[in-house]
Amino acid sequence: MRRMDSVAAEQRIRPHVRETPLAHSRALSDATGARVYLKLEHLQETGAFKLRGAANKLLSLPREEAARGLVTASSGNHALAVATMAGKLGFPVEIFVSEQLHPVKRSRIQSLGARLRVVAGDPLQAELEARREADDSRRPYISPYNDPTVIEGQGTLAVEVLRQLPSEAGALGAVFVTTGGGGLIGGIGLYLKRASPATRIVGCWPENAPALYECLRAGKVIDVPERPTYSTSTAGGVEPGAITLDICRQVIDHTVLVSEAEILAAARRVRRDDGQRLEGAAGVAVAAFLKTAADYAGQSVVLVLCGGNADPAFADLVLQE
Repeated sequence: MRRMDSVAAEQRIRPHVRETPLAHSRALSDATGARVYLKLEHLQETGAFKLRGAANKLLSLPREEAARGLVTASSGNHALAVATMAGKLGFPVEIFVSEQLHPVKRSRIQSLGARLRVVAGDPLQAELEARREADDSRRPYISPYNDPTVIEGQGTLAVEVLRQLPSEAGALGAVFVTTGGGGLIGGIGLYLKRASPATRIVGCWPENAPALYECLRAGKVIDVPERPTYSTSTAGGVEPGAITLDICRQVIDHTVLVSEAEILAAARRVRRDDGQRLEGAAGVAVAAFLKTAADYAGQSVVLVLCGGNADPAFADLVLQE
């Protein structure tokens, strides 16, 4: 596998992807004794970090190849990102989604001009069917995470963080990253292990849907039973042969699992104290930090708020505090 270069990727995607703010959270800092910064990825054009990887991948494809049409699969945020970038670049795209995807997200994806294919089963089943269709039709498949160019694009978030971190913050002690298929934490980790090797990379999962966590424990991709979670955008299994398994084994220093109650409480807290409206997945990283905050007193930490495309039911629960 080639060496990933998130610095070059950041230059490539810059005309299409926002540099999202890195905001100091006075409330979380005062409550925990750490210097807490929030990376506001939910303010991306598509409402989540996924635009980074999608942009890097599509801009790296030969135009004649992409013009044949793209195929992807997603639990929502990756689909929005690929459809958005494909629309900007003039490429047709077919997106496979699980039947579990909320109708609001389905409608939003279709409004971007993508052809939608709804698949019975979970998000992993949609991924597997999408890859088969791409192979059969000889069209490029844009994986949500199992692709070095996508991972390289996600790593541009860490390039921004190191540039944005104020001098008074000192060294970056840790970054908390909600983890699904491992593309985001893989990209962040690969960059930071070179650029800021003392920074600890913390993988954060919901207890109800810890697929990659259990795969890492097993040392291989396995089927992991899941229960319903507020972190819908990270739910689902890991594709067999996923490169993120080895990457995450190399870069993740600590892991934290959080309950559904902790996810909801974290999202409510950030809305109340910092004015940020999050999807459940973003609440996972905040909850993981709060659960382990005593370990980071006196240090600077970054919590990646990975997305804000909340399902209506979760958004209502957050407001019912």
